[in-house]
Amino acid sequence: MEIKGHVLVLPYPSQGHINPLLQFAKRLVSKGLKATIATTHYTVSSISAPFVEVEPISDGFDDEGFAKAKSAELFLESFKSNGSRTLTQLVKKHQTTKEPITCIVYDSFLPWALDVARENGILGGPFFTNSATVSAIFSLIHAGNLKLPVLLEDCPVVIPGVPPLNLEDLPSFLNAPESYPAYLRMKMNQFSNLDKADWIFSNTFLSLEAEVVKSMGDRWPAKFIGPMVPSFYLDGRIEGDKGYGASLWKPLDHGCTKWLATKPKSSVAFISFGSMVSLSQQEMEEIAWGLQDSEHYFLWVVRDSDKHKLPKGFLELTTKDQEKGMIVNWCNQLEMLAHDSVGCFVTHCGWNSTLEGLSLGVPMVGVPKWADQLTDAKFIKDVWRVGVRAKADGVTGIVTREELVTCLNEVMSDGEKGLVIKKNARKWRELAKEAISEGGSSDKAIDEFVVALKDILKVKR
Repeated sequence: MEIKGHVLVLPYPSQGHINPLLQFAKRLVSKGLKATIATTHYTVSSISAPFVEVEPISDGFDDEGFAKAKSAELFLESFKSNGSRTLTQLVKKHQTTKEPITCIVYDSFLPWALDVARENGILGGPFFTNSATVSAIFSLIHAGNLKLPVLLEDCPVVIPGVPPLNLEDLPSFLNAPESYPAYLRMKMNQFSNLDKADWIFSNTFLSLEAEVVKSMGDRWPAKFIGPMVPSFYLDGRIEGDKGYGASLWKPLDHGCTKWLATKPKSSVAFISFGSMVSLSQQEMEEIAWGLQDSEHYFLWVVRDSDKHKLPKGFLELTTKDQEKGMIVNWCNQLEMLAHDSVGCFVTHCGWNSTLEGLSLGVPMVGVPKWADQLTDAKFIKDVWRVGVRAKADGVTGIVTREELVTCLNEVMSDGEKGLVIKKNARKWRELAKEAISEGGSSDKAIDEFVVALKDILKVKR
């Protein structure tokens, strides 16, 4: 009888972390392993993917999740104590079945999961949901090779394999460590017990960050298994895999696809700032009028909680005359990016959105706000050259309507710069597809893990 191996996958309970880890679970199932997602009671009902089981654990806030916690510190402490206890119970529950859990792949934000694995005599490894470059930056801080805070006079910061980074290219916590102490600590804790892990997984691919990967070498011996984007948009080898299978919001069909079908090829700017970024009223107004002033059609995802920040009359203008633009509170981002009519992606440059833009070959306008989005925007503009970065106004710190119009024109026009960006976007789409297709670098890395896990289990038997 073939020994399958059973991997328990543990994401941090937010959309941007659940998506890639759930996608990895699906990849493992397609390779013949059994995979179970362990997630908080509050998010468990939002996750559903064929052949991947979903089991609840506790973060201590079972009814309302993170929203119920008074602070990020309190949530993380509670998740560590309650999560460790209930994850242990889950492992023990499976120990008596025909398919006991043999490995825990956990979000790198949750290093305590490795302690649970070790205490129960099973294997474990973290999954990093950001770029290899951002991991390299934080590993240097952890090793004491980069001191905080990073100030203007310390720049540019030179990291092997990475172009010189100025203050606006570095994760925002580095200049102001006190701004989000809990998140900075969480970033640093990723490396706390890394030397005890059996594997390290990173949601990127070799050709995308080749120089960084080379420079990291033995210090961070990760398996590069990305992009963790549904198979339909890349290699097509997982049947029916068109979406991640997790949504913490109620998807509403606003007829986005129907509306896009009425527009010419590559004529629409798709705007989405992810699930965490909340723009100020002033910036919302500038973006709104910038979209209205531009010569391009637009489809803008605006959460209900942010709708009141839109300028007076703007919503009426777009809903009354949907010829020019459409505002929705949710839509399937992958489906939109894959649509022929979409010619540009205005994004906050979160790593998942960046990978989706690259994987679907869509030119980007970066409007980064915090954390690793700033570094991702640097790569979008200067390394992969698949887009531009909107410059924030020196006084207000926001992107003005004029700047947005300039960026849209640069990316969507057929001028020299626009043509280079479009060509590079197509190139990276092919390289992403190649990495995850049979025999590609990411595919091989996943296969190596599957084979190693099975070999270890044979020995254990």
